[in-house]
Amino acid sequence: MSPRTSLLVLLGATLAAGCGAEPVSSGASLGLDVSIERAVADELGAFQVVVLPEGRSRRCAELQRTCLNQQVKQNEALVLQGPDGERGRALRFEAGLSGGAQELGVDIPVGRDYVVIIEALSRSTPPRFLGSSCNYLESVSATRNEPLIAAPITLTAGECDPTFAP
Repeated sequence: MSPRTSLLVLLGATLAAGCGAEPVSSGASLGLDVSIERAVADELGAFQVVVLPEGRSRRCAELQRTCLNQQVKQNEALVLQGPDGERGRALRFEAGLSGGAQELGVDIPVGRDYVVIIEALSRSTPPRFLGSSCNYLESVSATRNEPLIAAPITLTAGECDPTFAP
């Protein structure tokens, strides 16, 4: 079996007041269920997924305050693989909300004690940080993994460019 495995992650993201829709499960992919206030949805361009090791030693409140790339060294992030075979320490998915939901697939290396950060990015160039979700992930196994229901995205818009270098 491959040393990588797909993980299902569901994110109920509320970028302002209100509640997210019920999470949608579709098997072994990284799923993202997003409900966004209209004013913010007009600015939303993409989601960026980053996974860091030593998750329990990290403070989510700190990681969510601004762009992750300003807080961690790029080589700290794990190399992920998207459904198209693209590999990187940060995977970006264009926002394509359909009825408030969007599914994404990400392979995360087998291991323990991770933190999954999902950043909401603006559609401007360069993109701006709109907010993020921080989620502790106890383990990823080479066999079946239970879905991770991700925390809502905390709106903390900033002027930083959240882009990780390739």
